[in-house]
Amino acid sequence: MLVDSPPEQRAETAPAPPTRRAIRTLGLLLSVGLLVLVALASIAIGAKALPLDQVWHGLFHDSGTYSDVVVGDRISRTVLGLLVGAALGLSGAVLQALTRNPLADPGLLGINAGASAAVVTAITFFGVTSLSGYVWFAFGGAAAVGALVWFLGGSRGATPVRIALAGTAISAALYGYLQAVMITDDAALGKMRFWTVGSLASATDSTIRQVAPFLAVGTLVALALARPLNAMAMGDDTARALGAHLNRTRALSMAAATVLCGAATAACGPIVFVGLMVPHVVRSFTGPDLRWILPYATVLSPVLLLGADVLGRMAARPAELQVGIVTAILGGPVFIFLVRRRRTAQL
Repeated sequence: MLVDSPPEQRAETAPAPPTRRAIRTLGLLLSVGLLVLVALASIAIGAKALPLDQVWHGLFHDSGTYSDVVVGDRISRTVLGLLVGAALGLSGAVLQALTRNPLADPGLLGINAGASAAVVTAITFFGVTSLSGYVWFAFGGAAAVGALVWFLGGSRGATPVRIALAGTAISAALYGYLQAVMITDDAALGKMRFWTVGSLASATDSTIRQVAPFLAVGTLVALALARPLNAMAMGDDTARALGAHLNRTRALSMAAATVLCGAATAACGPIVFVGLMVPHVVRSFTGPDLRWILPYATVLSPVLLLGADVLGRMAARPAELQVGIVTAILGGPVFIFLVRRRRTAQL
């Protein structure tokens, strides 16, 4: 056992009362509405101000004017933000449930760093320049680091603190490697100096087409794991008694998180804290039932990512602040707060 589950997670997740279920459903619908509003804001607001009539024209026409091109770029950026945000939120929620560790996150556990290091290696030393080429390196790096963190954290005897420390140490080493590569290779520095901090600025239709199949598969697998992960939250013996296949669930959970994180990182670089913050916020009003946590995380994580992207564009006009920097600024205080909570980690 990694850490004792809260009392409400030690019993089978019973069906929610009709009133509570209706409230959760209404909340999910409201979250979808909020996502639509944030997506529209992402299209309408950018580093360069455009009148709303030009934004509206660019949404439905492609006459080749400057404003139409800008709006078209923003649409691609917004769609990629929707996909990547959902992937990061889902992978964070799945990892937290799998490890029973509320500090689990693709960034904190080093999965993002592993994917980044593998992509940088592919670009610098193997001459891989296309997303379809280095996305496989991202998957391999993410999987390798996930396994290494689990091993260094103590495997079955791991605790939240050990896993967090192992992930932090590996992340620091890998990001040191990234910096060393970029300092010694001017060409690599030019290609990767924005990518390594996490940015949606380079989004294109081609990028979306290449990562969308991977993200779709990872999302479907993650959502399908809600019930077996609910069973595992009660302990291995109880989960077996309920018919859960523990090894298969663990393998599929790690595979889903790796595919989601690897594809997201390959598309726009490492973006941290989204997978940590959103599941915690969601859990505070849905309870521990993953049948609700996962759909909410799928919807609200893009809200956070696109909101941070819009904030970064507005904060540094006429330039922009990369979304990975904004989420790190927002996530740092949240992580400190979570670490200090006695219920979050046993120090």
